[in-house]
Amino acid sequence: MIPSFRQPWARAVVLTGILYAFVGIVFAVPATHVKAWRLAAWLVSALAFAAHIAYERFGLQNSPRSAALHVATAVALGAFGLALGANINSLSAGSTSPHRQLLLLSLGIWPVMTALPAFLVALGMSSVLGRAFRSAQGK
Repeated sequence: MIPSFRQPWARAVVLTGILYAFVGIVFAVPATHVKAWRLAAWLVSALAFAAHIAYERFGLQNSPRSAALHVATAVALGAFGLALGANINSLSAGSTSPHRQLLLLSLGIWPVMTALPAFLVALGMSSVLGRAFRSAQGK
């Protein structure tokens, strides 16, 4: 079943995935203060990750498992966009053939490599947030 883009969670997945790829590509461009830009990219991505979990749990009221699946899908989409950007950059930079072959593998490996840990972290965070919210309401 292919989800409709009219569903709010599908829009959130696509927009957050685009944000991850955009941040990963754009924040890598500056040649000065590279560590600061890398840290900023991590911070923006972490904030987007947390905001997506909160939106899924409290805005859409999805279960922890559904929320984690949607968040992990956005992460995988962002990783795919980053891998796509790396492949395009390698064409313009004149990379060697073995390097390009490895980058082609990144189109499949990076999304899988990032989605599984993202799912586990999002599941844990989503469950903890749900419990904390319920206990705060009970008081």
